[in-house]
Amino acid sequence: MCGADIVGVVDFLVTALTAFAVIFLAELPDKTMFASLAMGARMKARYVWLGTSSAFAVHATLAAAVGGALAQLPDTPVRLASAAMFALGAVVLLRGASETVDEAGFDLTQAFWPAYSAGFIAVFIGEWGDLTQITTANLAANNGALPTGLGAFVALCAVSGLALLAGRSIAARVPLRTVRRVAASVMIVLAIWSLEQALR
Repeated sequence: MCGADIVGVVDFLVTALTAFAVIFLAELPDKTMFASLAMGARMKARYVWLGTSSAFAVHATLAAAVGGALAQLPDTPVRLASAAMFALGAVVLLRGASETVDEAGFDLTQAFWPAYSAGFIAVFIGEWGDLTQITTANLAANNGALPTGLGAFVALCAVSGLALLAGRSIAARVPLRTVRRVAASVMIVLAIWSLEQALR
């Protein structure tokens, strides 16, 4: 493997890990994590996780594709738009209150299809226009669609899996206010970085 190949692999991994870290932090206080908590307490966790992961795969692919298309536009407007979206994401995280989930429609069955369908539908519907979807598109516009999409997908699946495994204890043990502030800080740093790149 030549030097250029090694640099390419390193860049790919750095981009994927960056996307993973940002999306993981942004998704922790998100409504879909609470949906996973609720469904995991009443259904077979692995079936729900397969459903949520399938939906996340669709959303991560779409968001990365949109970001890849944005990357074809002039660099400065894209980076300015990214800076604005990251700043908006920070505001949303700082101002957002903990969301609740209505469990009334969740089936108690342990069968595959009801649990899989509930997980897929909850995420597929809930993630449209979500902060993590917008963030994934922004990262893909600046850093490459494939590694960003991969990192985002793994992060989303990890958060859903964590919620399903830990059950309701996560809500009691994880200080969501702190998580929101950390995620908002990351968004602010990314907004400043995007703005600096645009003005350079």
